[in-house]
Amino acid sequence: MKVTVYQTAPKLLDLKSNLEDVISKIHHAREKGSDLVVFPELALTGYFVGDRFHEVALRMDSDEIKSLAAASKGTAAIVGFIEESRSMNFYNSALVLVDGEIVFAYRKTNLPNYGVFEEGKLFSTGKRICTFDYMGFHIAVFICNDMWHPSLPYLGITQKADIFVTLFNSSQGSMGSEFSNIETWGVINTFYARIFGIYNICANRVGEELTSGKLKNGLPVIPPGQTVEHSTTGGDNPYRFWGGSEIVNPFGHTISKAELYNTDEIEANISSEILRKKRILLPYVKNDDPHFTDRELKRILYKHR
Repeated sequence: MKVTVYQTAPKLLDLKSNLEDVISKIHHAREKGSDLVVFPELALTGYFVGDRFHEVALRMDSDEIKSLAAASKGTAAIVGFIEESRSMNFYNSALVLVDGEIVFAYRKTNLPNYGVFEEGKLFSTGKRICTFDYMGFHIAVFICNDMWHPSLPYLGITQKADIFVTLFNSSQGSMGSEFSNIETWGVINTFYARIFGIYNICANRVGEELTSGKLKNGLPVIPPGQTVEHSTTGGDNPYRFWGGSEIVNPFGHTISKAELYNTDEIEANISSEILRKKRILLPYVKNDDPHFTDRELKRILYKHR
């Protein structure tokens, strides 16, 4: 299976422009023979949407979602966006499309709400770890902070995932000067691939954004369609998304790596033979027993104190 990852620089709150870019790239990847096309978290909206999140949210029956589904005809695509449910809850979601059909939208489960992050304020929490079958592989989808909570990748493995698709928006400095997001994501991406014996397809973004206001000296949201360079807010410490998207094989080796700080496109072939080889040589999860995990959790959670 041939996979393409597009490391994009979405324009903050410019849904129309970002949608056109994503659709164009899906068509381009399909023409080059790609079987799966992956985009970063919130690829249709940008990250620091602030209290305007509802302006760029999409319902699953919207014309924009239908146009993305149509673009996936002949391939498959996973795209980050803001989803509005029928009950008017809003989610940081990943849309999964296969050959013109909507498979599901995975809703981010662990929402950061500290430092510069306001996701817990803006979005509702997802309730399921979703997987799907495609071209002989079983694929689990995660979004950013999900991967910082090991129980969630484990739930993907208990559903026999062969491939993780990890969408994220990681910016330089968002976790403070004493913490390296680049270094830590490198560890996370390779750790799960190596320990679980899966491919990990990791899509980060690039570009710069200012936060929505209160967290950065009262700076407002950048108007739709404007970049940091053209915004009237000036350049007061915008957050710089660093890219570095990568595809990691089951041995924990990076087989394709995108540039830092620049838009890029990477490709790799996913091989069932490599998966098989890893699980024969290093069957780390061969004897894992989720029933044991279930019993221990019940004991821990419900034991008499």
